[in-house]
Amino acid sequence: MPIRTTPPAPVQSTLTRRRLLAAGTATVALGVGGRGAEMALAADPLPADPLVEPPAGKRILLSCKLGMIAGEADGRRLSLVERLRMAADAGFDGVDLDEAGGITTAQARAAVRESGVFVHNAINHEHWGKRLTSPSPDDRATAVANLEHCLRVAHAAGGSGVLIVVGQGGDGDAAEIEERCRSEMKKVLPLAASLGQPILIENVWNRMMYDHDAPPEQGPERFIAFVDSFKSPWVGMYYDIGNHWKYGQPRDWIRAFGHRCVKLDIKGFSRTKNAFVDITSADDDVPWGEVREALAEIGFAGWATAEVGGGGVDRLTEVRKQMEKALVG
Repeated sequence: MPIRTTPPAPVQSTLTRRRLLAAGTATVALGVGGRGAEMALAADPLPADPLVEPPAGKRILLSCKLGMIAGEADGRRLSLVERLRMAADAGFDGVDLDEAGGITTAQARAAVRESGVFVHNAINHEHWGKRLTSPSPDDRATAVANLEHCLRVAHAAGGSGVLIVVGQGGDGDAAEIEERCRSEMKKVLPLAASLGQPILIENVWNRMMYDHDAPPEQGPERFIAFVDSFKSPWVGMYYDIGNHWKYGQPRDWIRAFGHRCVKLDIKGFSRTKNAFVDITSADDDVPWGEVREALAEIGFAGWATAEVGGGGVDRLTEVRKQMEKALVG
């Protein structure tokens, strides 16, 4: 069931003076906006409203990307709160803020509190353009700043991680770009640890840690070596099953990742058509039964997020049901 919670009334009677002052700080931050909002929030150490929680007892929690949720209705632009509520109305347990680059910490926190919808993650899509592997020091500095921003947004929303595309293979030879990326990510680990937000690497079609032009049955060893090279509990994998059905067997990747597999992205893929398709559709040849077995074997418990074409509540509901068929059976 979707999570939509309402604070008990009267709210003031349950708040300490410290929390009232913090709530006032957040209100001021929302009013001033921009850099002022970020500065005001720096004085507020509280996470998102603890009353906003995902359902208890579920081994796999279902989420969609914010970018999948329709941004307009009846000729008007929908607010962040309205869009979060649409995901809840479709039966999702939470949302992944894949538009976090344009959302302040104040906005994220206020939207979670007002909507009552859990936000578990943040993503800044500028990581494709401003890359940690870029030969440009200025681009790398921007990429680091963007990653830091997403860590703060995820923390403010009450979430538990940030998805990152670590770079692009065209930025240099494999050893060079991996070391470049590793060096930049290490700068951010103290912030990730202090906020309790793991940095989660997505396996994408970026020509890193796999051979883009090779046939299927490739393994995840290079991803594992890269994650393990940090020797940090704050670096893991946001494993996209559909992305790498093109290259390898999900059952083998999941078993090999083990505890490194922190979150999942879900989409369908057809090897026959060499194209992304709807999850569990007639064209989707991802072996979902084997995926379920492998996830159970490693004891996976956590968030699975759809990354497919979205829309309004009806379309989102359809996607949620497809995810349940794929991951629950």
